[in-house]
Amino acid sequence: MLKVRILTASVLGLGLLVSLFLLPAIWTVRVFALVFTLAAWEWSGFGALRTRTSRLAYTAGVAALSMVCWRWSDSPPHLLWLLGVACAWWVVALLWITVAPGRHHSVLSLACGVPVLIPSFVAVARLLVAVRGFARDPEMVLWMLLLVFASDIGAFFAGRRWGRHKLAPRVSPGKTWEGALGGLAAVALVALIGASYFDLPVGRGIAFGCAIGVFSVIGDLTESMFKRGAGLKDSGTLLPGHGGILDRIDSVTAAAPLYVLGLWSAGVIE
Repeated sequence: MLKVRILTASVLGLGLLVSLFLLPAIWTVRVFALVFTLAAWEWSGFGALRTRTSRLAYTAGVAALSMVCWRWSDSPPHLLWLLGVACAWWVVALLWITVAPGRHHSVLSLACGVPVLIPSFVAVARLLVAVRGFARDPEMVLWMLLLVFASDIGAFFAGRRWGRHKLAPRVSPGKTWEGALGGLAAVALVALIGASYFDLPVGRGIAFGCAIGVFSVIGDLTESMFKRGAGLKDSGTLLPGHGGILDRIDSVTAAAPLYVLGLWSAGVIE
């Protein structure tokens, strides 16, 4: 299984690099739009939608609203408002995971797909466009993704080696505090390298990276909570060894709004 996971991850990584560095910006945005649309299809399985028609309708609705928010967020005040609301949502999600992870309703689960998927798509797409007009091309986008990947990979291997104490047993029994700390250690290393490369203050860069790492864990646990509520092991079967699209971008959905909001507030992008 590990070999399958590595092979799938390698193919995805190659596709990501091609999208970021070889495609025109607008086509890269369209690639991300397709990814998040597929994620919306998978999210529709968390609610009471059982027919293909109803799931397609939900997916189309999320995709259409994403495009509306994409255009609306062309104004910086609108973008910052959307990102702020998204970050507030993830704080609420953390409280939900902590206090009442077993409380679900099919309609509420479907509604929660909106704050999970739409602001994260807008954040990634706007970051790509802003950076391409800024200086570093898609490198800032890649740094964000590397921070998230470092959290996932570090947690996976640290958890397998040292994991003893459950992080959120009612949501994701396989995750441990040791794994989470290992993930944060990996994030800190990537943050250090990125801060040095982009000539950012190292201390702030590491603190910022760790905050992104914490949010990525919240995103992961939130998707796990909804999957558990729907009685699903994976969000889909599209990616061999990884499950569905949501299983790969769950951390990004939480990390992206905070990442872009932080960079914009610090004046790194504009």
